[in-house]
Amino acid sequence: MRIFAAHFERMDYEAYMHRCLELARLGTGYTAPNPMVGCVIVHEGRIIGEGWHRQYGEPHAEMNAIRSVQQKHLLPSSTLFVNLEPCAHVGKTPPCADKIIAERIPQVVTGSVDPNPLVAGKGVERLRNAGCHVTTGVLEEECSRLNVRFMTFHKQRRPYVLLKWAQTADGFIDVIRSNTFSARPTWITGEYERTLVHKWRSEESAILVGTNTALMDNPMLNLRQWTGKQPLRIVIDRTQRLPASLHLFDGSQSTLVFTEKSVNPLSDVDYAVVPFDNRLPFHILDELYSRNIASVLIEGGAQLLQTFIHAGLWDEARIFTSKMCFGNGIPAPEINGKFCDEYKMHDSELRIFENKITFAPTNK
Repeated sequence: MRIFAAHFERMDYEAYMHRCLELARLGTGYTAPNPMVGCVIVHEGRIIGEGWHRQYGEPHAEMNAIRSVQQKHLLPSSTLFVNLEPCAHVGKTPPCADKIIAERIPQVVTGSVDPNPLVAGKGVERLRNAGCHVTTGVLEEECSRLNVRFMTFHKQRRPYVLLKWAQTADGFIDVIRSNTFSARPTWITGEYERTLVHKWRSEESAILVGTNTALMDNPMLNLRQWTGKQPLRIVIDRTQRLPASLHLFDGSQSTLVFTEKSVNPLSDVDYAVVPFDNRLPFHILDELYSRNIASVLIEGGAQLLQTFIHAGLWDEARIFTSKMCFGNGIPAPEINGKFCDEYKMHDSELRIFENKITFAPTNK
């Protein structure tokens, strides 16, 4: 009978942790470089409080959940569930572990450990030292997966890198365009796929493109077909040959330019000077890490994508393959990763790959 009861108690733990994950996802695109965190407070099998981390710099999930509880006298006999270890340091907000202790919540159930060196077990330790019973590792894999960007940022000391491109059925990413002013981009995918890409943009901290993509396509790199926080636009311009008339320099949102030599910056445009050697991808990610950029979506072109692939500096690749054929053109990047999933789109097939290799920190 004891084993039977313990089994169902564990199942309840997982159900409440699933709810934490649902709440945490509500912060997608707004919390970086902080993690996505959800929290529920349970009293005698009933949820009496919920909260999530809504936006970077604002109160954390635990604080919001505690504030939502109407009957505060129930807290000293309740259990707090949270998908990430409560913080134990002073940042933009006070430590959540201290608030839990102050409210005399006797039991805490967590999902994954916080990899941030400022926390990394210290939150659990502080709670236990105060007499709180802490259960760890509930749905740990799912909790870690939700915050893979945050985990990569602190464990690898670099942003989480996503690659995205569309290719034809015969393996080309673009036609050969010689006149940058008259030759317009040839759309390989349809409206549905383009809307999905805008959704992806809303979920990442930054978008990166190369010089030729900026010059030939004149992209806006913003959210027009989705709502959310505008990402940082990043472009590589080694010799500063990109004209100020490009959309990237219109001042509508922040833009960062990687270049080789210092330059008098345009208004609303930031510049980062890095060496353009065979470690360029490392230099770029080091700079982005120093700027607290938790993730970057690389949208092209083929040369830039292949450079990051050759360096092994990518985590996930999202590749659309359409039914059309070019017969000739610019070959799509070649990638060797772990195949994860496949989706049938309206006008194409989407395949997801993950990097099979974990690399050491880039800024050693």
